Amino acid sequence: MEEQRISIKGVDLLQLLGWHDSHLRYLEKYFPAKIVIRHDEIRFSGPPSEVDALKHAFTEMLFLLNRNGKLEQKDVETVVDMIRAGDADVSKELDTQPPIILYTKHSVIRPRTKGQEDYVASVAKNDIVFAIGPAGTGKTYLAVAFALAQLREKNMSRIILTRPAIEAGESLGFLPGDLMEKVDPYLRPLTDALFDMLSADQLQKYVDRKIIEIVPLGYMRGRTLNDAFVILDEAQNASALQMKMFLTRLGNHSKAIVTGDITQVDLPDRVQSGLIQIQNVLQHIEGIGFVYFDKQDVVRHRLVKKIIQAYENFDDTRDEG
Repeated sequence: MEEQRISIKGVDLLQLLGWHDSHLRYLEKYFPAKIVIRHDEIRFSGPPSEVDALKHAFTEMLFLLNRNGKLEQKDVETVVDMIRAGDADVSKELDTQPPIILYTKHSVIRPRTKGQEDYVASVAKNDIVFAIGPAGTGKTYLAVAFALAQLREKNMSRIILTRPAIEAGESLGFLPGDLMEKVDPYLRPLTDALFDMLSADQLQKYVDRKIIEIVPLGYMRGRTLNDAFVILDEAQNASALQMKMFLTRLGNHSKAIVTGDITQVDLPDRVQSGLIQIQNVLQHIEGIGFVYFDKQDVVRHRLVKKIIQAYENFDDTRDEG
């Protein structure tokens, strides 16, 4: 008898095992080794040849799930057929795939450009990361994915998402409704990312329990954020004073990502952008990373890259004139 194990930490078990464990039942028909799922791992025990085959099958299935974001019955059948034929080699490509950041309800989130890969590396290495670049490069979306991954792995106990409500001048009292209704238009990109990664029920549960907080930047004063993953979005519209206030909120065992596009500052002319200033203040401090995106990192509609390039060309021509 032999026992082997595979880690399934962060894996969507419904996708891996199938509806009502249909994938699991199918495997058990062909590989009689015992399968036990405990916490973040799968354990196989039985005759060595059966254990090896079953571990191989799950390795292939995890590869397909990572690559495609889902695992269908026909995929499991193909894996079983290949292993029984002795020619399963799908996972040879596994190490060449970009790292998975998060398993979501629809797919997997992983870096898609060189800039995004640098982003992943910087977040892993640093406690504070500034992600600067044009719209459509995944700065905010990936930041939310990083935060949810840390929450799921129990590395952080809560997520704080914030943005400067610059259009309302941080003076929200004149708007109708409660706080969330007032700030919803300014925080919508953050909630859109959350809805894309979580079910509505799960998101509501996190919000109700204060595990996820979504607040305007002006409401961060006086707080100390311990054991939290904190994201400041649209930071080009935070003043220098607001930026300092935000960064000094960070408490013990916390991480922060600050995102923004320094070409899209909406502050009054007399107010300096904190995101522009901070590049000269914190650039060489260990534990703080700066990642810069350009139009090559745009992952939205193919025309977005061309639009950004057109504006750059227009600005260059105007400057020369």
